[in-house]
Amino acid sequence: MLEVLVKKAPTVRFTQDNKTPLAEIEVEFDSLRSDDPPCTIKVVGWGKLAEELQNTVQVNSKLIIEGRLRMNTIPRQDGTKEKRAEFTLSRIHPFFSKNSGSTIPSEIQSNLKSDSANPINNEGIKWDSSPLVPDTDDIPF
Repeated sequence: MLEVLVKKAPTVRFTQDNKTPLAEIEVEFDSLRSDDPPCTIKVVGWGKLAEELQNTVQVNSKLIIEGRLRMNTIPRQDGTKEKRAEFTLSRIHPFFSKNSGSTIPSEIQSNLKSDSANPINNEGIKWDSSPLVPDTDDIPF
């Protein structure tokens, strides 16, 4: 589950065999560390989710997306391979801010666990910004 900002408008295409719609958008989300720049990732929606992306999502929209992350290996022209992350949608939710008079939808709140490291408030979710790798290594070998 990610809170994202839409950076590029959805592009829709269809599969050749059964004409299933496939939509792609580029989104940006905050890094875990405050001094790191935001991250971007390609989000893919299939079928009805593709239609929903096309009909409702605009550039600079804030969304909460649910889905799975996968790594794709893409060959470059120089013969090397590059790994890129891709997020496949399973659900999409509009993000409601304090300014709009709404909060995070109750269906999402019930799926999230609130604790002191990740409190939920009217401005969204505050993620734990502790270092990804501890400064000390307590393993004796």
